[in-house]
Amino acid sequence: QQREKVWQEPVYRNVWGLLDEFGDAEITSLVAPRTLVIEACRGPQIIGPPPPRNGRMDASSGRLATPPLSSVQKEFLRAREHYNKLGVSTAINLVISGSGHGPPGSPDALKYFLSALGDNLILRQEKLDSIQDLRPNFEPAVRMRRQYQQLVEHSQKLMRLSPSPRAQFWSKADASSVHRWTETTKTYRDHLWHEIIGWLPPASLQPNPRTRKIYETLNWKGYEVVMDIWPGVFGYGVLLVPKNLGPGEKRPVVVAQHGRAGKPQDVCDPESSGPPYHAFGAKLADRGFIVYAPQNLYIGEEKYRMVQRKANPLKLTFFAPMVRQHEQALKWLSSLPFVDPTRIGFYGLSYGGKSAMLIPAVLQNYALSICSGDFNEEVWKHVSIDVPFSFMLTKEHEHSEFDFGEKFNYGEIAGLIAPRPFMVERGHRDGVGIDEWVAYEYAKVRRLYVDLGIPHRTLIEYFDGIHEIHGRGTFKFLHRHLDWPEQ
Repeated sequence: QQREKVWQEPVYRNVWGLLDEFGDAEITSLVAPRTLVIEACRGPQIIGPPPPRNGRMDASSGRLATPPLSSVQKEFLRAREHYNKLGVSTAINLVISGSGHGPPGSPDALKYFLSALGDNLILRQEKLDSIQDLRPNFEPAVRMRRQYQQLVEHSQKLMRLSPSPRAQFWSKADASSVHRWTETTKTYRDHLWHEIIGWLPPASLQPNPRTRKIYETLNWKGYEVVMDIWPGVFGYGVLLVPKNLGPGEKRPVVVAQHGRAGKPQDVCDPESSGPPYHAFGAKLADRGFIVYAPQNLYIGEEKYRMVQRKANPLKLTFFAPMVRQHEQALKWLSSLPFVDPTRIGFYGLSYGGKSAMLIPAVLQNYALSICSGDFNEEVWKHVSIDVPFSFMLTKEHEHSEFDFGEKFNYGEIAGLIAPRPFMVERGHRDGVGIDEWVAYEYAKVRRLYVDLGIPHRTLIEYFDGIHEIHGRGTFKFLHRHLDWPEQ
């Protein structure tokens, strides 16, 4: 059938890059010039994910239905074009069983299939009729479970072995000096952007910002901002501007990024002082920083997960448009007369912490990055079945990136932020991971910065807290590396 609605099917059909190169007709072309029979018939019906069990409601949405006959016919006409080009148009046939909704195995389909085998049709039919299952006490459910367990163990083995192919992939990166590191990691940055995040063309429109004031405190004013990206696509955020700017003064900016289901107001509203954000954007503005809090796409729970499902078959993640939204925001911020474009830092919590890894890794105009409440041994985090905080066991099925683990982990992503300053903020009781995993992965980052001769540019701070902004060592880090004095 036409495959453009693959995102509505069960999640195991979420094939990365499928529609970028293939529909069912293109896959058919790989069968040509051999004979192919397409039978339009009743298919398996799955109305949705299994019902909640043991209090869990984490299954990804998806359903299977018999393909509409009109969809089958349209895709068949496309498929036949490939056979026509090879001059074997009779080698492909469409057979319709019961208006496309009858049971499989119509006589016409069987006839085409048997005739293609080249033997006497009646003899072949007799052979097929004589086939019997002679296995005593065979239980297919037992075999299915065994095969499933083998697949699970295979994935766990790949997870355990992933450091080796990852090291091989990174073998051409040269950490003998900052210059050599910068030069030899360009191809890795390109790979991350094109093959892991997904590449979209730059914004086609000028920012054309529209603003309105929504906050005013003793120290600063806050504005909602909307800017253009592409036709029909915009960026949104909140800008906090200190009142005590001097004539011609240019100040550093902190891009303060919310997490899952968050909004810029959660970060900037001075009245929202509780966890997880503790109004850290407002507090940074009180310290004299310009603050910009963008709205990222991970809002709306299953809605944004469906965006990810739609993006993956196009060889994209929803970070692909977010990268360009941030790029446009950087362009706009850099144009403001009171902003120093060389001193724009990124500080994000949770999904904002993941943003603090991926986005500055490819956008080098960010002067530094702070990852809070997200830094982890990310391959284990995605694949392990042994810990309750693994994405295999939570509802965040949209997190995983294709072919990530044999190419990147968070240590390698931080390597693409280097030699710029990089910091991790970690609460001891943050349920997204455990200190041991975080420390294990961060050790690689620390060693890289030491090898590059810039150990002072990286730091990790543990604090006795939960999944939240702590705002102690990170604030000092921002003051030091964005060259803004503590007041």
